[in-house]
Amino acid sequence: MEGVKEQRRELVRLCRCAVDRPRWQLGLAVVVSVWSLAWVAGQPFGGPSPVDVARAPLAWAGVPVGWLDAVAAWCAGRTGWLAPVGGLLWAMTTTRRQLPALGGWLAVMAAAQSTGYGAVHRALLALAVFLAVVGLASIPGRRAFVVDRVALIPGDVARAAATAVALSAVVPLIAPGLVVAGLLRPYVTRPPRPRSERKEESSAGIGGALPHQRGPGAEPVPVSSRPRSG
Repeated sequence: MEGVKEQRRELVRLCRCAVDRPRWQLGLAVVVSVWSLAWVAGQPFGGPSPVDVARAPLAWAGVPVGWLDAVAAWCAGRTGWLAPVGGLLWAMTTTRRQLPALGGWLAVMAAAQSTGYGAVHRALLALAVFLAVVGLASIPGRRAFVVDRVALIPGDVARAAATAVALSAVVPLIAPGLVVAGLLRPYVTRPPRPRSERKEESSAGIGGALPHQRGPGAEPVPVSSRPRSG
């Protein structure tokens, strides 16, 4: 039971990390999320290409879409090699460096113009092969002590791999997740947060407000410096 709670807590943390980005990067993540989700969800309904998915909303907005035909014609047969690149970009994803996850999805969708939805399978294969190689290379370092050299430790490799896979897989769900969170925000009751009182700062503030007391050997302050008339 404790393990399930820990996994749920880790999943919530990764979901928060997925939207903890600069504003420009979050806007890019929303665009990639909507585009990739529409492409993946449309596979059972005719299997549109990523360019076909982008054509419909652009045409609805009145944007000229003739250049998309030229893009699709140029990508045909030329971009299949980008699928393994997308998988390696997914492997580079960390909580502090999430742009590779977006770049991986863009690379996979570019490769899909040549190979179709199979680009996702090739990207996942490249990701799995890379993680397997790194995992095997980390086995000799399972008893290593990191002092003054870089080492591959199986536990750290497994955590980094799980983080990369989770943050890359959650990209298509960023946009709907933000919408659901925005809808539920006014209706969700959150538990109170514990307030940490800083006793040192409060005592320092009180001490600074009180007048300084003189010690026993301090000289008295003269009441007036005006000479007395004699």
